[in-house]
Amino acid sequence: MHRPPTAEAEVAEELAAVRPGLLPRFTAALPGARAAVLSRLWRALAHEPLPWITGREPAAGGLVLRLRDGRRLAGPDADPYRTDAYVTAVRCEESEYADPARLMTDLAVPGAEGFAAELGHSVASLALSRAGRTSERDGWPERGWEWEQRVVDGHPFHPNCRSRPGFSVAEQLAYGPEHGPVVPLARVPVPAAECLVAGRWPAQLRDGGRLLLPVHPWQAAHVLKGAGESAGGRLDAHPLMSLRTLAVPGGPHVKTALSARLTSSVRDISVASIAASATLSEFGEVLVARGEGLLHITRTLGAATAHSPDLAAVLRESPDQYAAPGERVVPVAALATTALPGSPGWTGRLARLALRVGLGALELGVALEAHGQNLLVVLSPAGEPLRLVYRDLADLRVSPARLARHGVPVPELPARMVTDDVTVLRRKLFGSLVAGALAQVAGSGPALRDALETAVRDLPDTPDLAALCAEPLPAKALTLMRLSPRRPGDQWAALPNPLRT
Repeated sequence: MHRPPTAEAEVAEELAAVRPGLLPRFTAALPGARAAVLSRLWRALAHEPLPWITGREPAAGGLVLRLRDGRRLAGPDADPYRTDAYVTAVRCEESEYADPARLMTDLAVPGAEGFAAELGHSVASLALSRAGRTSERDGWPERGWEWEQRVVDGHPFHPNCRSRPGFSVAEQLAYGPEHGPVVPLARVPVPAAECLVAGRWPAQLRDGGRLLLPVHPWQAAHVLKGAGESAGGRLDAHPLMSLRTLAVPGGPHVKTALSARLTSSVRDISVASIAASATLSEFGEVLVARGEGLLHITRTLGAATAHSPDLAAVLRESPDQYAAPGERVVPVAALATTALPGSPGWTGRLARLALRVGLGALELGVALEAHGQNLLVVLSPAGEPLRLVYRDLADLRVSPARLARHGVPVPELPARMVTDDVTVLRRKLFGSLVAGALAQVAGSGPALRDALETAVRDLPDTPDLAALCAEPLPAKALTLMRLSPRRPGDQWAALPNPLRT
């Protein structure tokens, strides 16, 4: 039977044409990339509420999963907070699998075919990212975008950590932050009367009665089909870890519309998010003013859309401006890429700072989505965590009842952001901050337990803290969500709480 070429073969063929000197490094990186994606997939199989897994039981040196059709899938113990590529193979009946795409294909569960293709893209793109990365782990970068470009492997727990369908090899090399490119953003002119604008749109992005909307070159070529691509000139910028957000040297961060599926989501900018951006930015300043001086929130300077999610842009402050001389602002996701102070309690001190800020905001009535990309830490010259910076308020959850208790008016926000459901609020914060950002820094369940035990001793005693210490930790069921794309919204897994083990 003829099998179509794998994503690995397709990438190798393209790479041989556009960057042949990189091909040996790509080939050498493939086994490690397969293990990295398989480790993320095994975590999902071991802990997410997948309907076709009917039982999980410990076995000698590992774990056995019972499938609904009677098959048994065996692999190593699955620490849900472990981030290294420790799963090199799993076994289903008499077959052994080192390739996550082939495993998912042969499992043949509902949705497996499409997800297997995404896993193949994730492996191939991850190998390409590792082969072509320009950042080095030695030394501390001076600029924020350099820290971001050190994050080569993408999402620490999502099997689609580097899936970039729709991007050619040449486009990944030209736009992927790990490859260190400078990206020329098109400035597409649109009559101002045809745009929705929030905040102040800068004069340098205006041309008479027209707004010059920054557009990612991938978007210009594939979605806008080159319309207006060069009419407004270029804006050179450095891509950040989200790929669609870029840092303009000496200027703001520019969030562009990018109608491609990256990891899980199609990355455009909704008209509703543009309309709410100024209100959210003002609300962020209220939240900062109510805090203890430990949190900064980057302001939205201006946002505009041509009434289309495919043609829009948001301009935000650079987090770097919140660093005093000698300090550095580092995304939490980038902490694992650089040697940090070796004292045993460092991660615990970061956790104490992050939980103090996050639980304080939650008590006030605001649940931050504080994952490793949105949350940044201000480090002292000696590397100690001092303060936090939070960016991108678009996925907050806000409790009117809690705000009212503290005398804070409820802003006019999209309905999806407003809830008094304590489960929803805690999932938003705990799932992103504890099971996400802090777990990524810790790198394993035992290390996360040590950090949390250090952190919670000095925190104010609140019902939210009690829930954090006693209940299973929520985490987005990322694989379940990809296998059930017709079910909208987040789905959740309940992970073992390190504080209870």
